[in-house]
Amino acid sequence: MAIETIEATARPRAGKGAARAVRREGKIPAVIYGDKKEPQTIAIDRPALIKMLNRGGFLSSVFDVKVDGETVRVLPRDIQFEPVKDIPIHIDFQRVPGDGRIRVSVPVEFINEERCPGLKRGGTLNIVRHEVEVLAPADAIPEHLTVDLANADIGDSIHISAVPLPNDVTPTITDRDFTVATVVGTASARSEADGAEDEAGGEAESED
Repeated sequence: MAIETIEATARPRAGKGAARAVRREGKIPAVIYGDKKEPQTIAIDRPALIKMLNRGGFLSSVFDVKVDGETVRVLPRDIQFEPVKDIPIHIDFQRVPGDGRIRVSVPVEFINEERCPGLKRGGTLNIVRHEVEVLAPADAIPEHLTVDLANADIGDSIHISAVPLPNDVTPTITDRDFTVATVVGTASARSEADGAEDEAGGEAESED
């Protein structure tokens, strides 16, 4: 996977006044932190950055930031936007550790809702975690984790152990099999389910 390079210039001063001066030059102030090193303040060309943002997936992509002849591998962590014009005004980058693995929150997507038995019978999908924090290779961060609801019925809980994870991707929570989502039912849906079970049991007794 090719890693894109972001050209940057050193920004020796921090503070609101210095940041405003950078923005007047058509650039975006940013900071690189982490990996047990001092924070580094930089400035990035605004049009180039906006072009990257418009392509999507910016916050889940790894970049090489090149500044003053030095290249630093980073992951974007936060973008601040101007509330009226909705343009970026500041970015936080985290350095990628030497082992190349990084903590990142990955969104959860749900598929086959139309085939889900529990939802068909009037149940509701209760999403416990919209995102799951994982430890992943910085150059292979999954865009999302997929939960298949094709066989989920009312009363079922979907735990992280049932969610397929890419190679070398592990949850940061390791001491329990935590819940990602549940399928809950209304009183009428539960009564219907109990009735169906009773009817099935009665038929089995009649056969005996």
